Amino acid sequence: MMRTTGIALLLAAQLLGLGDLAASPAATDSLASFQEAARKAKVRFELPSWETTTGQIEATTQAAMATGNQRLDAIAALKPDQTTFANTVAALDAAYYPVVLASGRLDLIHETSPDKALRDAAHEASRKLQTWFVDSSFRRDVYQAVKAYADTKPTLQGEDAMLLKTVLRDYRRNGMELPEAQRSKLQALKNRLNDLGLEFRRNITQSDTLVEYSREELDGVSEDFLANEEILGKDGRYRVNANVTWQVLEVLRNARSEETRKRLVIARSNRAREKNIPLFAEMLKIRAQIATLLGYDNWADYRIEPKMAKNAKTARKFLLDLSEGLAPKFKAELATFRELKIRETGNAEAVIHTWDVPYYRNQLKKRRYNIDTAALKVYFELENTLQGMFGIFEELFGIRIQPVEPPYKWVDDLRLYAVTDSASGAPLGFIYMDMFPREGKYNHFAQFGITPGKRLSGGSYQRPVVALVCNFPPPANGKPSLLTFDDVETLFHEFGHALHSVLTQANYMEFSGTSVPRDFVEAPSQMLENWVRDKKVLDRFAVDYRDGKQHIPTATLEQMEAARLATIGTHYRRQIAFGLLDLAIHMTTDEKVFDDFVSETNRIMSETYLPVPEGTAFVASFGHLGGGYDAGYYGYAWADAISADMASVFRKAPGGLMDLPTGMRLRNEIYAVGGSREIEDSIRAFLGRERSLEPFFEFIGLKKKP
Repeated sequence: MMRTTGIALLLAAQLLGLGDLAASPAATDSLASFQEAARKAKVRFELPSWETTTGQIEATTQAAMATGNQRLDAIAALKPDQTTFANTVAALDAAYYPVVLASGRLDLIHETSPDKALRDAAHEASRKLQTWFVDSSFRRDVYQAVKAYADTKPTLQGEDAMLLKTVLRDYRRNGMELPEAQRSKLQALKNRLNDLGLEFRRNITQSDTLVEYSREELDGVSEDFLANEEILGKDGRYRVNANVTWQVLEVLRNARSEETRKRLVIARSNRAREKNIPLFAEMLKIRAQIATLLGYDNWADYRIEPKMAKNAKTARKFLLDLSEGLAPKFKAELATFRELKIRETGNAEAVIHTWDVPYYRNQLKKRRYNIDTAALKVYFELENTLQGMFGIFEELFGIRIQPVEPPYKWVDDLRLYAVTDSASGAPLGFIYMDMFPREGKYNHFAQFGITPGKRLSGGSYQRPVVALVCNFPPPANGKPSLLTFDDVETLFHEFGHALHSVLTQANYMEFSGTSVPRDFVEAPSQMLENWVRDKKVLDRFAVDYRDGKQHIPTATLEQMEAARLATIGTHYRRQIAFGLLDLAIHMTTDEKVFDDFVSETNRIMSETYLPVPEGTAFVASFGHLGGGYDAGYYGYAWADAISADMASVFRKAPGGLMDLPTGMRLRNEIYAVGGSREIEDSIRAFLGRERSLEPFFEFIGLKKKP
């Protein structure tokens, strides 16, 4: 639930002796330089004021809740004949806004601050704000004022009609028509669930698990990795952090020793288990109780109701059908990996385990397709890749992305970018980028919303602010940060979320940017990963940083696509397994399952994908299920199907992936509207037709290209 400007490339080349590079340094703009354009566009284009002490965090928390309460009190004070759309439904969106603003900042501080005291204070503040959100949503007096207005059967259009519909739906799903005793119980359960979810995710972030190796045990891993000061200790031993994704992938993909890979997978699979197993068991029980109180068969049906799939049965059938369709590819891929393992080990009885798949997938790419993923990193120097990506999106969406010196930095290498409309110069939003891992920081990749877009009471528009929290390999050993191909896909994906946020034109916070059904939200971002696989697009920035001239050969890209299709079965079966186990533990109310959820989830993962290591509990560190993607992990594959369909529109357009009219249609029909209309209407408006699964079947190799 996801930065100073970069070193100029030419300067980096001079300092590091890396040769001539194609990119030139970008000028850094000041915040003041955008204010005249903001005035003309009637927008507020400003950064938040960041809390830098524990006292400020507490003061912000109290002030935000007080302002929210004051605004809710004003709604509650209305008599039935005084109610209007503006002073009830729209006012409700405005009442929550200051608390959402505080929550966005404090959540980010909790996940990124180098200061443990600030992280702890922000964690406690987030808990208080989550409690406020729950308690406020149960205010009967506010609900009665909104209902009094709704009972007048008003004639509303567009986004106003959508907001009333959404508010009434959420009140129904919050049990506002239940008897008081049941509402009170429900309120207490939701508050407890929020507290547990915060603690669950925090335990994962804090779970640094170091696995120690000798040089021999890491045979096959790159010298650059081994020389990294984060890995190599003064005693000559190597310590890999099982909680840092890029370190884990480097070892799993390259270490020749099976025992080395196995130890790392076991360590990663047992992160936070002692703390999180009892927490998650309680979370499952509370979720089931909430669903039952609200009249749903289970938590999954409750969570999925407002999404595209509508119910758990539909989501599960989608995953099962996809699993069945991929079964032949999955079995064939495992057989291929096993052949490679037999050849390498000389053991005719060799078996493929979960810790083998990344390694033999990489070996297959090298041996059959002549792809050296480590060697490809020279084409993806971070600064060059960033500038190339910016240029692509600037052209495609009619925007400018300009580096800005942040007035406040929580870490020295923080980056900040201002996004403006290229035609009018109108400011659109700010994007922070926190690029590299460090102790106490959120350990994956995500966009974090900070300031949602919203039309303010005076008519001006508050433009959004977001942060991309990344964990790319940092510069090391006299070399710049070099990304893997997968890292580049991730960068395009996460920046897609940021664009979805900052390009919003929704009037209400409720619908701003990525506030869309969770099983759609990944689609626009997953679609942008296609740009990284296109030769014409890649040639715009993928250049060997050592000479600034060599591009990735066409034959290599063709082999990479062949390799993707040759290994996609194992990728999706793993994703399907995650989705099915998530649904399984949320489609029941059986407390025996909850008490033994580790065995149940391990069983489903083992049957659908590969046996999990004995004695492990990977679900204890499955952060998605701690809140946000619970009963929703199926949405990744669901959104993949939509993203493939959306990408097919670009591929059929005259300009291909860089077709400007199609890019602007994506901006206007998907990004700009956010959740302000039914998502199926937005998809249809972009596609120009009804949705189709055919492009997805083609993408995963179940249907030949025409």
